[in-house]
Amino acid sequence: MSRGAPHIPEAGHPRRARPAPAPVPGTVADAPAPAPRGTGHKPDIATVWAWLAGVPDPEIPVISLVDLGIIRDVAWEGDTLVVTVTPTYSGCPATSVINFDIEKALRGHGIADLRLERRLSPAWTTDWLTDTGRAKLEAYGIAPPRPAGGPQHCPHCRSTEVERISQFGSTPCKAQWRCLSCREPFDYFKCI
Repeated sequence: MSRGAPHIPEAGHPRRARPAPAPVPGTVADAPAPAPRGTGHKPDIATVWAWLAGVPDPEIPVISLVDLGIIRDVAWEGDTLVVTVTPTYSGCPATSVINFDIEKALRGHGIADLRLERRLSPAWTTDWLTDTGRAKLEAYGIAPPRPAGGPQHCPHCRSTEVERISQFGSTPCKAQWRCLSCREPFDYFKCI
């Protein structure tokens, strides 16, 4: 397990088991049915994770909050569903939108008692991005983060002939790069 990665319990742990990653764009997946409203039914944690896997990141809507790795934990405390979130960085301007989107999605599935908790330690890292999330970024035209500090290739034509234009991109977590083969600019998700 990489340094700072969230603790993911062993498979079969009934309380906090993570779901399989969301599908890559262009594939079809069956969505779980919403919980019955007003019946007092508590959906299982795997179902809640599946719902959260459908909540897009507000800055990069092609990936979900689960793909991004910022949903740290989901657990029932009595009749209250507790969702723990670690923002990509403590001053992230999208934090309030993310919390609103999580609450809206879960309340839309009939969750009445909900508490969102913010956890800053350990700090989020790009190691927490799922492989599916990385694939979705690249399919969308954003080069996924790499420990080497730059993109492996152009997400448009896959050429390795790339150059950095600016360390600052469209959001604080991205840098601006350009392909020297197809001449297209692209964002690179910085390794944090």
